[in-house]
Amino acid sequence: MSTSSANPSRIDTVAARRLRTTMAAVRLSFTWFGVRRSLSAEQKEQAADSFGAEGAYLSAAKKLIDTSHSAYKAVTAIRGQSQQFWRSLSVPYPEPGIRLIRQDDIATFDVQLTTMQAELAEAVESLNEHFDELKSAARERLGRLFNRADYPESLIGLFRIEHDYPSVEPPNYLRELSPELFRQEQARVAARFEEAVRLTEEAFVGEFGKLVSHLTERLSGSDDGKPKVFRDSAVENLSEFFARFRQLNVGNNQQLDELVSQAQRVIRGVEPQQLRDSNALRQDVATQLSAVQSVLDGLLIDRPRRNIMRPRQSQVA
Repeated sequence: MSTSSANPSRIDTVAARRLRTTMAAVRLSFTWFGVRRSLSAEQKEQAADSFGAEGAYLSAAKKLIDTSHSAYKAVTAIRGQSQQFWRSLSVPYPEPGIRLIRQDDIATFDVQLTTMQAELAEAVESLNEHFDELKSAARERLGRLFNRADYPESLIGLFRIEHDYPSVEPPNYLRELSPELFRQEQARVAARFEEAVRLTEEAFVGEFGKLVSHLTERLSGSDDGKPKVFRDSAVENLSEFFARFRQLNVGNNQQLDELVSQAQRVIRGVEPQQLRDSNALRQDVATQLSAVQSVLDGLLIDRPRRNIMRPRQSQVA
């Protein structure tokens, strides 16, 4: 495979083909009860009058329930966990709401998402038990803005996590119907996978840069003459990145591969408490990571800017 550290943004078509043959598209989407409602035209006019404004130029909404309630937080926490898990096992794809997952990881992903769907159903049942309480509180807080019609009888079934594996390849029947159109579609899909390689590289460079920069700053800086405090997660997050990089790296950028290996050697076997206990070790690690950071900064500056399509609200970016 040909790669070039002098031109890290160059796309190796071998890497794109490998991505296309070893990965599958995966989409995560949500059905979610909306906790905000726009005010009616009459209500906006009334609100605008208090400011001497015109209702047509005013945007206003009301919150239906207290989103700081522990039962609601439990529901939204599962949504966040599912998004995080989806991203941890996948790489970007240039189509709204879709990422690429290793085919070998599909079974693991499917089991975990099914489990999270069950956990969400339980959390929604618990939230539903507090629904009358939440509506009563909203009635007191919203005053004349409260409208019983804004609330369903039950929240059961109004929160769902769904995932599927959409095909991103041109349909086989197109080969017989129009060979030329089929070739065009094949070229379009190939270009998208080349873009996926670029997006994956950019995502890794960006994440790696932030993690190295944060740990280096914590290790080399001082507050009032004392070493800066840092959390164990500053080291642990970098170790987790190494594992995910090894699993999902598409191997297009040799320079990035070498930098990751270099940083991994620097912190291999180093525990957070050791860095707190030994100033010499702390400074040595900080110096070596600074060297990695200086090269990474060049990659961050050199990488091209791209406009990424944003997903629809019902899907996850």
